[in-house]
Amino acid sequence: MEPRPDDPSTADRPARRSRRPPRARKARKARPDARLVPVALACWAGAAAAVSGAGASLGGALALALSALLAAGVLAAVLLIVTGRARRLGWLLVASAVALAVAFGDGLLHRQALDASPVAALAATRAVATVRVELTGDPTVRSGGVRPPFLIRRGLVREVDGRGQRWGTRTAVDLTVSGDALSVWERAPLGTELTTTVRFEPADPGAAVAATARIRGPTAVVRSPGPAASAVERVRSGLRAAVAHRSAEQRALVPALVLGDTSAVTDALREDFRITALTHLMAVSGANLTLLLAFVLVAARWLGVRGWWLRALAVLTVAVFVGLCRSEPSVLRAAAMGLVVLVALGLSAGESALRHLALAAVVLLLVDPWLATSYGFVLSVLASGGIVCWARRWTEVLAGWCPRLLAESVTVPVAAHLATLPVVAVLSGRVSLVGVLANLCAAPAVAPATVLGFAAAGLSLAAAPLAALAGFGAAWSAQLILWVAHAGARLPGASTPWPTTPVAITLLAVAALLVATAMPVVLRSRWLTGAVAVLMLVVVLRPAVVPGWPGADWAVVACDVGQGDGVVVRVGAGQAVVFDAGPDPAPMRTCLDQLAVRAVPLLVFTHFHADHVGGLTGVFAGRRVGQIWTCPYPSPPEGAAAVAAAAASRGIAVRVPAVGEQIAVGPVRLDVVGPVIRFPLLGPIAAEDSSSQQNEESLVVRVTTPELTLLETGDVEPLQQAAVLAATEAAGGTLAVDVLKIPHHGSANQDPAFIAASRAAVAIASAGLHNDYGHPAPRTVRLVEGDGMTLLRTDRQGSVAVGRDRGRLVALAQKQAPPG
Repeated sequence: MEPRPDDPSTADRPARRSRRPPRARKARKARPDARLVPVALACWAGAAAAVSGAGASLGGALALALSALLAAGVLAAVLLIVTGRARRLGWLLVASAVALAVAFGDGLLHRQALDASPVAALAATRAVATVRVELTGDPTVRSGGVRPPFLIRRGLVREVDGRGQRWGTRTAVDLTVSGDALSVWERAPLGTELTTTVRFEPADPGAAVAATARIRGPTAVVRSPGPAASAVERVRSGLRAAVAHRSAEQRALVPALVLGDTSAVTDALREDFRITALTHLMAVSGANLTLLLAFVLVAARWLGVRGWWLRALAVLTVAVFVGLCRSEPSVLRAAAMGLVVLVALGLSAGESALRHLALAAVVLLLVDPWLATSYGFVLSVLASGGIVCWARRWTEVLAGWCPRLLAESVTVPVAAHLATLPVVAVLSGRVSLVGVLANLCAAPAVAPATVLGFAAAGLSLAAAPLAALAGFGAAWSAQLILWVAHAGARLPGASTPWPTTPVAITLLAVAALLVATAMPVVLRSRWLTGAVAVLMLVVVLRPAVVPGWPGADWAVVACDVGQGDGVVVRVGAGQAVVFDAGPDPAPMRTCLDQLAVRAVPLLVFTHFHADHVGGLTGVFAGRRVGQIWTCPYPSPPEGAAAVAAAAASRGIAVRVPAVGEQIAVGPVRLDVVGPVIRFPLLGPIAAEDSSSQQNEESLVVRVTTPELTLLETGDVEPLQQAAVLAATEAAGGTLAVDVLKIPHHGSANQDPAFIAASRAAVAIASAGLHNDYGHPAPRTVRLVEGDGMTLLRTDRQGSVAVGRDRGRLVALAQKQAPPG
C-alpha cells in the first residue's frame, strides 16, 4: 500500500528533519569558532617568556608568563561573552593555563639545552676552538658603505675541540665569515660538513643559537650533502638556470617568489617591495603553498583523481614544497599557515578555520618555541587570521556584482594587509598607503609566477628546454610585479611615517579593525567601492604629509633616507639647497615632496659613496636643479660616474668648490671649510682607494641661514676633522654652529676636539634603522651628549626638522623615538 502524500509519518517528518541541519549550519557559519584563540595566545606567551631574555631569570620569566595568562583569561572572557558561551569560561581558563605551563616548560627545556651546551660555555669565555659544523641555513651576504662584505650562515656544531677537551654535540650557532674564506662558505650547499677554527662569542639574549662563531682559520670540507639534500640543491639550481637569461631583477625575484631564495635580491629592490608592502612575496609564505596546492588539486580533479588519492597527492605536494624550500622553521610555519588558508577559502567549513589556525600555532610553538619571538611568525599568523576571519565573507559580498576570481584577488590581499598593518608599522615606523593598491595590482601575476616557477624547477631535472620555457613565463609574470613595486614606491604618497609608541600602534590597530568591520558595507555597493578606490588613488598621488611636521618655521631637515645622508636647507618658498641624496631615490623624493621643494638651486654631494649619491634621481624627480658641487676626489669611480652622467643628461653644471670659497644662495651663505688634507689617487680611476680615504675627502661646509647655522660634515674622519679645525682657527674663523650633522652617520671614529668646537645645541645622526654598523655608535652618543648637545637620530625618529620660533631653537621629529 502506497503512503498518502499528506501522511505526516512519511512526507512531513523527513522534510522537517532535512530542514533543521541547514539552519544549524547557517548559524554556526555566522560565528567563527574562536575558543582556541586564548589557548594559542597563552601557549605563545609561555614560549616567549621561556626563550626570551626574561628566560635568563626564572623569576622574570614566571612573572611574564603569569601576566600573559591573565591577559589570555580576559580575552577568553570577552570572546565567550560576545559569542554567548560564557558558561565555558572556566574550562577555557583551565585549558589556557595548561597550555601556558606546557609551552613554558617546553621553552625552558629548549633554552636550557642551548645554555648548558659546551659551545655556550666556550662562548662565555670567547674561546678559540676547532669545530666540525653542518650548514643548515642559506648564506646572507652583507656589504655596503665602508665595511667589507661579510657572510652569516646558520650551522649545527657536531664536534668541538677547545680548551683541551673534545665534545660531540648538536648545537646551533651563527657563523660569521669574511675575507678570503667568504667564497668557500657562500658556495657550500646545505648539508655540507666542514672543519675550521672559530672564535666563539656569546649570542644575543633570546637568540635561537648558543653562540656566534667567527671563522678564524682554514676551512676543509669533510662531508658533502646527502642524496636528498643534493637533489633539493639540483632543483633549486635548476630554477636559477631556467631564468638565467632573463633580466637581473627577474633572475632575483623568481627564486625569491618560488623558493624564498633572496640571495640575488638587491637592497634597492628590497626597499621598493618594503614601501609597497610586497615584501611577503619575497619570502616562503603560506601563499606559496596555497597557490601550488590549489593548482595541483584542481588539475588532479580535472584528470579524474578523487577520494584518498586526492588527499595523498595533497600530502605529497606539501612534502615536496617543504623539501624544496628547506625544512627550516619558517618553511614549516608557511606550510601550516598555507593549509589553514586553503581550508578557510573553501576546502572545509569556514567556521572551523580559526580553530585550525589556533591549533597550528600551538603545534608550531611547541615544536620551535623561538617562533614566539619571531616577527615573521607574528606576521604569518596575523595574515592568515585576517584571511580566515574576513576574506571569505568579503568575497561572498563582492562576488555579488563582480567575477568571483576577481573578488578573491581583491579581498585576500586586503584582509592580510589590514591584519598585519600594526606590526608592519612597529617594524618600519611607516604605514604603506600604497600597499593595498600595490597588492591588488600585483595579485594577478603572483599565481602564474609561482606555479610556472615551480614547474620550471621540476622540469629542470628532466628537460632543460621545457624548464627554460616555464622560466620565461615565470620571469615575465614576475616582471609585472616588479613594475608594480617600482611604480608604487615612486608615488609621492606611497608611505607615511607612523609613531611606534603603544598609543599610536593601538590607534592604528583600532583603525584597521574599524575598516575591516565596515568593509562588507563598502563592498556591497559598486559605487561606494569605486569611490573608495578613487580616494585611494588621490591619497597615493599626493605627498604624504605628517600632521604638524616639519613646522612652519623649519630651516634645516635631515631626511630619513635609511643608512645614508640627505640634508635639506630652505632658501625660500619651494626652494632648498640639498646635501647628498641617500642610497635610494624613493626616500629622498618622498622627503622633498613632503617639504614641497620644487627647485634646488644647488645640489651638493659631499663625496661619492653610494649611501650619499645612490638616490640622486629622487632629487631630480619633478624638480629643477641649478648647479652641482662635488668633492675634489672622484672616488669610488662608479659614484663619480653616476653623478657626472646624471648631470650631463640634464645639462647641469658640475664643479668642485675651493676650500675658503663663500657663496650666497638667496638668504643662505655657504662657507667651504674642508677638505684641507688632499690625498693622491692610487690609480687612474681610483679603483683601489680605501673607503676611509674617500670619507676623508668629503666636503665640509658651514651653512648660515636667517634662522640658524649648520655644519655639514659628510663622512670626514678624525684626521681630516683635526685638520679642518686647525685650518679654520688659524684663519681666524670658527666652526661654532647651532646644528651639527655628525660626521659619518655617528660612527665611533670622531675627534672630540672637532665635535666640541662646533658648540652645537643640536647634533643629528643620519643613520638607518637596525643598520649593520651600529651607527650612531654609543661612544659618539656619549660624546655629543656630554658636550651638552641634544641628539636627534633619523633611525629612530624619522626625518627631523630644526628651525627657530620666537628666538628659540626648535626641533621636530616625524615620529617618537622607541626606547633602547
